Amino acid sequence: MPFWGPFRRCLYAVALVALVVGMSSCLARRRVITRNGKDVQQKLLVADKQILLDRVVARFSAIQSFAATVDMVPALGSVDKGKITELKDVRAYIYLRKPSQIRLIGLYPFVRTKAFDMVSTGDDFRLYLPSKNRFIVGPNRVDKPSPNKIANLRPFHFLDALMVRPLDPDRETALLENFTDEDNAAYIVHIVEKRSSGEVELKRDVWFERVGLRMVRQKIFDAKGNILTDARYDQWQTYDGVFFPKHIEINRPQDEYAVVITIVKMDINKTLPADRFTLEQPAGTELQVLGAKPESSFGSSAAGSYAQGR
Repeated sequence: MPFWGPFRRCLYAVALVALVVGMSSCLARRRVITRNGKDVQQKLLVADKQILLDRVVARFSAIQSFAATVDMVPALGSVDKGKITELKDVRAYIYLRKPSQIRLIGLYPFVRTKAFDMVSTGDDFRLYLPSKNRFIVGPNRVDKPSPNKIANLRPFHFLDALMVRPLDPDRETALLENFTDEDNAAYIVHIVEKRSSGEVELKRDVWFERVGLRMVRQKIFDAKGNILTDARYDQWQTYDGVFFPKHIEINRPQDEYAVVITIVKMDINKTLPADRFTLEQPAGTELQVLGAKPESSFGSSAAGSYAQGR
């Protein structure tokens, strides 16, 4: 009997371990994390704030100018108001030269006549709308958005989205967030402006995915923290030795317009003549100077005719 006592206790212990192991196999389940619908587990790269800021600098410095032929899907309206009007199959040309010159020319679907032509070379912009026989000039800065959303369109919105600016160390500082969970794997660089009062203001967020450390998103904010621009970047490819996203989505929620850009052809750092950024008022067109007279004269029908291609 003294012999069986210890042996019995051993059997109880073995049985208890087997029971726990069996229960664990029933109650526990191994789950492989596959972000973004991928079929295989992804290895995530590790980077610090400086590495990511250096990537922004390298990309910005590599491009002095470009000429791009793109397919564009402009959209007017907002999700909040439950109505969005899209114009499909717009062929457009984008010309950009640093530091502040950009021109966009859009052609209507099928007929390929000019839908719009707009240019910015600094603080002011010019916009020609052939369908309305109207030529608009005004400041790039929109202090009071117009209820007519197309009157809020500015070329520099595209400039800021296409050319993500590096950190300005004299005015700005950066904070790093590692936004990684079961569904996301990204680094977010929060860029804030330093004020003399000691306060800081959030200016931009630049997002990098952690599989290849590619830039995938930039959000630009106003002083109240509202999103001015939400730009997303995908399908990075090499054009003339420079890495650039083929697919770009630009959303301006406050102005209630957005555009999806897909690059068809891209020439980077080729010579662009000065007249490429010159847009004169065509003879016989109506001139509107924003801020000089009520923007209602522009007419809410302008946005509708643009969206409908008439």
